[in-house]
Amino acid sequence: MKVTVVGAGAVGATCADNIARKELATELVLLDIKEGLAEGKAQDMMQTAALLGFDTKISGSTNDYTKTAGSDVVIITSGLPRKPGMTREELIGTNAGIVKGVAENILKYSPNAILIIISNPMDTMTYLALTATGLPKHKIIGMGGALDSARFRYQLSQHLGASPADLNAVVVGGHGDTTMIPLIRLATWNSVPVTSLLSNEQQKQIVADTMVGGATLTKLIGTSAWYAPGAAGAALVEAIVRDEKKLFTCCVKLDGEYGQKDICLGVPVTIGKNGWEKIIDIKLNADEQALFNKSADAVRNMNDVLKTL
Repeated sequence: MKVTVVGAGAVGATCADNIARKELATELVLLDIKEGLAEGKAQDMMQTAALLGFDTKISGSTNDYTKTAGSDVVIITSGLPRKPGMTREELIGTNAGIVKGVAENILKYSPNAILIIISNPMDTMTYLALTATGLPKHKIIGMGGALDSARFRYQLSQHLGASPADLNAVVVGGHGDTTMIPLIRLATWNSVPVTSLLSNEQQKQIVADTMVGGATLTKLIGTSAWYAPGAAGAALVEAIVRDEKKLFTCCVKLDGEYGQKDICLGVPVTIGKNGWEKIIDIKLNADEQALFNKSADAVRNMNDVLKTL
């Protein structure tokens, strides 16, 4: 199994490190446009192999896509990170050109690869990757909902005093501060509805804090987060290479599901060796569906920017 991570910045390197530690690939390629960055980080990671006990072969490349040939899974993290005060939408103009070029170059040498998109604005970059490459829709996966759902579980764990691993909580919709929809109605602590354990005020606070989870970290550390996004990307790789049929919220192409068409948006899907394999209908109530439709409208407005580039 060969995996490539494009973008050797904080998110890409963290994702690669998680993949190597879990031995999800026999060969792992880290690629970046900055001279020597990918090579240096790959060598640094390889020097942990004797200490951590993994056998994955990691190599780095400065913009040489021939080194990525034959990749089974490719994670695209490249693009400018979000700065304090900057919305994901403001990144479209710059990152669209980067993501489109990366996807096209990858497919020259790995035409059968499954693409995982992490670059922001993630919903629009996933839609761009789909339309620009012509790949089957099941081979294009936007990571955002997996990360947002993990952040939701973190917020719930803080209020409940629970292990995040014991919580099930889903965020659907767009991967944005105003477009994501944490479904607290459906969240459970080992099958116990959390709404029976939390006050209405706590529930509202958890939802609000989840929605600004990324912006909160950007304000605190001065750039986009990387540990959780990198781990989320690696978790999707694990589900693919081990054919786990695991349920994640991911940004995928909708063709009528959840009342939407011609858009990539976060919904629960099973992930396995073929990419995303099945959309799960969780039966939104009227209020949740209205929020989902509003989220879709906002993402479509971002997607429309692509037409002007």
